[in-house]
Amino acid sequence: MVHFVGAGPGDPELITVKGLRLLREADIVIYAGSLVNAELLSNCRETAEIFDSKEMDLIDVTEIYRRAGKEKKTVVRLHTGDPSLYGAIREQMDWLKQNGIEYDVCPGVSSFSGAAAALKKEYTLPGVTQTVIITRAEGRTPVPEKEKLRKLAEHQATMVLFLSATLSEKVRDELIAGGYAGDTPAAVVFRATWPDEEVVRTTLAKLPEAFYRDEAKREDGNMKQALIIVGAAIDDKTVYEYSKLYDRNFVTAYRGEKPGKQIYD
Repeated sequence: MVHFVGAGPGDPELITVKGLRLLREADIVIYAGSLVNAELLSNCRETAEIFDSKEMDLIDVTEIYRRAGKEKKTVVRLHTGDPSLYGAIREQMDWLKQNGIEYDVCPGVSSFSGAAAALKKEYTLPGVTQTVIITRAEGRTPVPEKEKLRKLAEHQATMVLFLSATLSEKVRDELIAGGYAGDTPAAVVFRATWPDEEVVRTTLAKLPEAFYRDEAKREDGNMKQALIIVGAAIDDKTVYEYSKLYDRNFVTAYRGEKPGKQIYD
């Protein structure tokens, strides 16, 4: 049995209760050493075999799965954040299915949620945006033509970009060309939820400066775990509407109308 487990964005306490149990029970653990907090490995059994996948390819990983299947051992494949986002798990699951090995997925806390916590912001604000676009800039790995940043920018939604730190100039140029104003609020969150987490608030026009103001940042690996967030929802000055959910004059299935002043009157 193979369990794909989301390790969370960095803080070892942000793995789920279920994910932690599976990690503690595993005979074999394969973890993404370049991204997953190694502190989580202290929860493994003393007899567990532990493999760092950062220098492994798909064949290396599947050979461990094959051996585990023959030996009836349980594997935890520990992915950073939530494995459904840029986790490259589909190719692994297809191989497992083709080879008759059972698997399941335990979701995790994504770094885009960790970034919102670091910013202390809500990505979806009534009257501003009700949409979050999670994407990445096109680099060595292409994106579909219909998902080019310039086209996605037309929606003016909150946008969270993974794997794009080294392409900040391209991100800025494409988003502005697509419709975002240069003064659109933007932020870069480095290593969300880690002890050395850093938040840099800026505007879209000045986005590259958030990365290149510090040479050391490019050298110490922080760039790999940097998220770019763009949109009006992350600005303290943005005017938004209060939620209907807690409006005393908005009738729900659980609450009748309560005439009177609102908290914001």
